[in-house]
Amino acid sequence: MATGKRVRPTRCGIERLDAESVIGALASWSWTTNTRCGGWFLGRQITGVHLRSAKKLLRLCKVNRGFYVKAGQFVSSLRQVPKEYISTLSCLQDQATPCKYQDIKIVIEQNFGKDLHDIFLEFDEHPIAAASIAQVHRGRLNNNQEVAVKVQYPGLERRMKLDIMTMSLLSKYVSLIFPDYRFEKILLEFERTMSMELDFTQEAKNSERTARCFRKNDVVKIPHVFWVDDLDFLRKADISPTKVFLRLTPKMDVSIVQVAKALIELFGEMIFIHGFVHGDPHPGNILVSPRGQGRFSLVLLDHGIYKELDPKFRLDYCKLWKALISLDVPKILELGEQFGVGKYAKYFPLIFTGRTIYSKSALGTQVSGEEKTRIKQDLSSLGMDDISSFMESLPPDFLVILRTDGLLRSILGNLGAPRHVRLLAYAKCAIYGHEEQSRLESELARLLVQFIDYKHKIKDKLSWMLLKISRDVLGWYKPLM
Repeated sequence: MATGKRVRPTRCGIERLDAESVIGALASWSWTTNTRCGGWFLGRQITGVHLRSAKKLLRLCKVNRGFYVKAGQFVSSLRQVPKEYISTLSCLQDQATPCKYQDIKIVIEQNFGKDLHDIFLEFDEHPIAAASIAQVHRGRLNNNQEVAVKVQYPGLERRMKLDIMTMSLLSKYVSLIFPDYRFEKILLEFERTMSMELDFTQEAKNSERTARCFRKNDVVKIPHVFWVDDLDFLRKADISPTKVFLRLTPKMDVSIVQVAKALIELFGEMIFIHGFVHGDPHPGNILVSPRGQGRFSLVLLDHGIYKELDPKFRLDYCKLWKALISLDVPKILELGEQFGVGKYAKYFPLIFTGRTIYSKSALGTQVSGEEKTRIKQDLSSLGMDDISSFMESLPPDFLVILRTDGLLRSILGNLGAPRHVRLLAYAKCAIYGHEEQSRLESELARLLVQFIDYKHKIKDKLSWMLLKISRDVLGWYKPLM
């Protein structure tokens, strides 16, 4: 990998802010003017408005890149948004507008301090993928090793800082007009994660740690990292020319349910057991490599954004899912207090499992008509101030999990995987994570008791030996009878 800090960006923050404001105004004007009249024509009008607005957003993302592409990726991964946005913005997953080869060449040569052709025997000028912060080229090292080279876009770090400043200003502006909208905490978390993603050295370390966590899993594959001796910041992810990496799609010769199960168990293990979570599982970062006879490998890419969960939070989150499975209402409310969400804890079952806290439906089954009515009544009483208060009260670890889980649910939905696949995988991992922690604590307590007992035995032994020495050497010891 190579970073592009030394190349001056071509667009300033004011220009990017102006573009964003214009696009937002156009989208708002288009929606307002095209949806005033009702009737049968309204549906077609709305579809047209969505499509035009999505195309405007796509142009904005392609021009501004970085932050905007990341936002576009997230929007295109959500099943809740109109399909026009999903179909239009989905190309941003790994087909964003690539940077010119000459600019990429400059970045690599500046990082290495030598000519590109002195570094690689071969280097493909055309990227095999281009996404939010970097693009990937196929290359061949001097030892004939074929590699994928990830190169950060020139001037990206500076542009990201300007974009975050822009979003901060806009959020304050929105808060003045709509006091119930409060995004400061979310923006701070986003700024933290983006600074992590720009650090390619940390990305390589995250990749290696994840590979160690799943070294016994023969389905999960993490690309190998090559460290250059005198240039720690440049890495290359190993690719195999004998395999064709495919995006998750129901058209491949593998079981979609098995792919979905492997994917959700991978992230369930990350969340509930290891407490080390990949924070950006959009479709462009999850690939499937068919191995024949219905077998496959799940390849996880882009390890820039990770969250190490607080050990107590991880354990409490395991307890929460155990309570959600059995619908243990007192426990759910108790854990809600521990998480700091108070009265909003009653919405945990709805958020995570799709049923209300007083539901009579079995886990993973369709919600009854009566329950749907009750859900609508409950949600209708919520205002933006409630949603903002709920989001602000959540611990940072919770925000990461909500985003990650939202992306995973969208992928599973697009695959057509049954709802119970995710619920069962999370239930299994939560129980294992909690019981494993309890087992470790019990084992630690047992060892501590053994140590204390052994310590007392050693102390008694030493006392007896000292008394014996005193008796033998000095001859004055007389035991009390």
